[in-house]
Amino acid sequence: MRQVFYLPGFDPREPETYWGLFRRESRITAERRGICMAVSEPVRSGDGISLDWDVTSEIDGATTRVRYSLLRWDDIVRARFPRTNLRRLAAVPVLWWRLWRSGYLKAFRREARRFHRVILGVHLLYLAFVVLSLALAAAMVSIAPLPTLAAAFLVPPLAYAILGLVMRVTRGKPLYVAHLVDDTAFTHDHASGREPAMRQRLDPWAERIRAAEGEASEIVVIGHSSSSFLALEALDRVLALDPGYGGRGTPVTLVTIGSVIPWITLDARAERTRAALARIGAETRIGWLDVRAKWDWLSIHLRDPLSASGLPAPPPGRIAVLRVSIEDLIEPALVARRRWNLFRMHFQLLMSSRAPAAFDYAAFVAGPEPVHAAVARLAAGPARI
Repeated sequence: MRQVFYLPGFDPREPETYWGLFRRESRITAERRGICMAVSEPVRSGDGISLDWDVTSEIDGATTRVRYSLLRWDDIVRARFPRTNLRRLAAVPVLWWRLWRSGYLKAFRREARRFHRVILGVHLLYLAFVVLSLALAAAMVSIAPLPTLAAAFLVPPLAYAILGLVMRVTRGKPLYVAHLVDDTAFTHDHASGREPAMRQRLDPWAERIRAAEGEASEIVVIGHSSSSFLALEALDRVLALDPGYGGRGTPVTLVTIGSVIPWITLDARAERTRAALARIGAETRIGWLDVRAKWDWLSIHLRDPLSASGLPAPPPGRIAVLRVSIEDLIEPALVARRRWNLFRMHFQLLMSSRAPAAFDYAAFVAGPEPVHAAVARLAAGPARI
């Protein structure tokens, strides 16, 4: 049985949301590709850190069985998102001052042009919301018959209330200001070690990945979005516990999708994550596939993650790269409608593809071809399908 360990991005939704997405898209994939694919009901683990389900696929008489385990960290996300505006107002200026002084912003802009615009843009929007709230509060107080001193004291709490309303309205699409501002804070708190909850969650997850060796036919660790760096940190923990891991006959593959690794590793305080990246980058017993999409503004895809993080470049062929065209996944009319829905586009690589030969997530993780074999094939051939 193939064992898949999936790590989702910074998302407060219940893990069953991802099971529902996988089940829906696997049905579409099965119809499009002529595969019989069945997804079991999900079960939350006794320790509460994973949601697990089984996938069985059959094509041309060959049956493939997959155990799909999803790391739960939605509770950690909900503890940080949405934050109160009081915490944002106190923390955001301090963070950006630190990043500017360290030279991070210049390097980030160079390595992640579009993603940099998104992150900078949502923070500027947040600043605009703050200024707008102050202006509206001042205007409202100015027309009230109040003494000057009383009016001055009334403006800040009134502006704070207005800001709270504005942030509630813009929490979701299409702006996602609160989400991305709080995600940025989490990323850099994790970089500096100020977010211990996530590091503690990765320890038992690494133990579970380690324990699967010898029991599974192959092990696949998949990190999407912010979990691109969490997945490599988990594997690095496994190697620290067991330096021989991956070399005893059970193929192990790391798959990063919509990767944002340089977002954290360019932070001067991210020593642990950079060290993990360097070790995994050099560990040839563990395969690595980086699935990239230039149309995904919420990912970083210009160079390999080691070079983009200021580390020595990996040996040629160490990281297999798969560049996916959006037109292979969805119809041109849908591309035009969804192009500026950044989060939907960010999740598109986890959905079914319309082109039979294109990358299809469900077919990739649960199809008849072993993932490590597919990665070896991609490493030896063209970097785009």
